[in-house]
Amino acid sequence: MLTANGRTAYIDPFRLRDDNERADLIFITHPHYDHLSHEDIDKIADKNTKFVAPKDAKDRLEKGDVKEVLYVDPGKSYAYGGLRFRTVPAYNVKPDRLSFHPRAKGWVGYVIEADNAKVYHAGDTDLTPELKGADADIALIPMGGTYTMDVKEAIEAANSMKARKVAPMHYREHYGRSGYKTAEATFLDGAKNGVILDQVQAPYFPK
Repeated sequence: MLTANGRTAYIDPFRLRDDNERADLIFITHPHYDHLSHEDIDKIADKNTKFVAPKDAKDRLEKGDVKEVLYVDPGKSYAYGGLRFRTVPAYNVKPDRLSFHPRAKGWVGYVIEADNAKVYHAGDTDLTPELKGADADIALIPMGGTYTMDVKEAIEAANSMKARKVAPMHYREHYGRSGYKTAEATFLDGAKNGVILDQVQAPYFPK
């Protein structure tokens, strides 16, 4: 969840608790079930909630009770629902991952202008030139390894970005209860600007 300019925004809400703030905006990076979950959207959306999503997510998104949607393209800037943001292409480049997040789908991450910072949620992606060049103060990047960057690649990404702080996400389930702490320690040891944000991870892997 992100609060900016008096708006409450969620990005890819999944496995939410039942006591969440209402969403003014919901950003979707791509239509996979763990990023576009109508069960979770229903917990935070009402008739006034606005949605932002890539065009390829249209069919899945509109199966739910959604009304106002801005469909976006990669690499573009937008102002919508009281927020300004830019989309960043999100895709795989590793040969063994190409089928998971093809570039041709037009899936995205978002750089959202918050009150005092630009926050980048990378979505599901590999280490790409667009990720390295994302203009953000705080960046959330995946490091699960199976479908996205692994820990080593996430460290390289963190150290090549301009962001002051980089937090890993989308990894605890991939490494399991016995492995995710090791992954975190490796990331923190290697990433010069690395930080662990517990609130990012809580919905994905309860402690």
